[in-house]
Amino acid sequence: MADIKRFKSDEEFREFALNGNMRSVIAYVSLPLMIYQGLMQLFKILDTVMAAHIGSGTVSSIAYISQISFLISAVGTGLSIGGGMKISEAYGAGDYGLVKKRVSTVYAMCGIAGALVLCLIPFAESFLRLNGTTESMIKAGAEYFTVELIAIVLNFFNSVYIAVERSRGNSRLILRLNFIVLSVKLALTAFFVYVLDGEAVMIAAATLISQGIFFLFALRKICDRTSPFGFSLSAVSFGRNAALPVIKTAAPAAVERAAFAYGKLIANSMCTIYGDSTVGALGVSNNIDGLATNLQNGFQEGASSIISQNIGAGKHDRALAAFRETLIINIAIGTVFLAAVLLNFDFICGLFSGGDDEFKELIKSVTKYEVPGMITLGINAAVMALLYGYGYTKLTLMLNAARIFVFRVPVLWYLQNYTDLGSESAGIMMLVSNISVGILAAVTAAVVIKRIKKKYMWKETKK
Repeated sequence: MADIKRFKSDEEFREFALNGNMRSVIAYVSLPLMIYQGLMQLFKILDTVMAAHIGSGTVSSIAYISQISFLISAVGTGLSIGGGMKISEAYGAGDYGLVKKRVSTVYAMCGIAGALVLCLIPFAESFLRLNGTTESMIKAGAEYFTVELIAIVLNFFNSVYIAVERSRGNSRLILRLNFIVLSVKLALTAFFVYVLDGEAVMIAAATLISQGIFFLFALRKICDRTSPFGFSLSAVSFGRNAALPVIKTAAPAAVERAAFAYGKLIANSMCTIYGDSTVGALGVSNNIDGLATNLQNGFQEGASSIISQNIGAGKHDRALAAFRETLIINIAIGTVFLAAVLLNFDFICGLFSGGDDEFKELIKSVTKYEVPGMITLGINAAVMALLYGYGYTKLTLMLNAARIFVFRVPVLWYLQNYTDLGSESAGIMMLVSNISVGILAAVTAAVVIKRIKKKYMWKETKK
């Protein structure tokens, strides 16, 4: 069984990933990542509940500023995606020298990107205003954002480290480390909010401390010069074999994540015409939807790594099998969680209201439209795994750009200008966006799979 397998070496895991039962491979790599993503979402939800204890204004400020943080974090996310895929590909091909070069180069890129982000700290308030943050939100969240910037830099390195360990099949290590770190984060947030009566900045401080703990755990392996998966300054290379493939994959992924975050920021800014509370309700709705989508993203991350490894070994039939297994699992997760949320809808929405009945009704009016997307976003996540695995990051950019700039922002603009639905427009916007991107992803997958079979598998059959 996948859940009791242990691998004594990187070569042994590579053999399993390339030749083992695909369902077992997916389970071995993805289940710990799913659990990690689920725990992260659960703790994020508890964070929001604790923020509601401070006040609904704090929930709204954090929800808005978090999108700005995601915009900046997109650089690190792009590096972890691009680096992780190309490291997995080199690993699947058995080229450990190239693995070392790519690992070291990606960490060097993290250092450069992190230094640039830290330069934003003196201009934090101006940067928030530039991105449409209201003065009331700046007052509540400027210090929060400043601390978040430091945490983001640490997360650059942590995300890449997770991608490296994922490529080696060390998903259980990722799960154990993150469980410890998330537990510390939750405990600190509870202490700061309920015992010290802290403000929003203390929630960011808890995040920073937890990211710092993870970084210290990771640093020992990052600095292991003897391992092909450790950093070595002499192995850093910005040549065509090491840096260029990573950049080609990472750049569209980073632009995609940044554009997605910026689009959500635009949508949140447009929603402020209904009041800051609507932004908070939309953030809560995203968190509830994340109960399913974060689990699906765990399978996306695991599958994309497996797909890349098999592509590196020339096993395209197994790469497509990994996609099929992930698609089935993600649809099942979405269906189960949609039913669970609808059956407990009033109770779940009430958890985030902080006892404010008006805010609770606002949350319900938005969330009822967003949760059906649990199924279609699961389809989208599976397709993303396929596209990331094959390095088709321009297509992932297209999908996420359409999700925001075709199916979300224009829809909200129309609803605001040609209907009198009020804050309910935010929920309808999410419904249209989530359903439409799932359909578009399915069509994209059909076209891409046909292309893959024609380009790779037809040639293999001829041989």
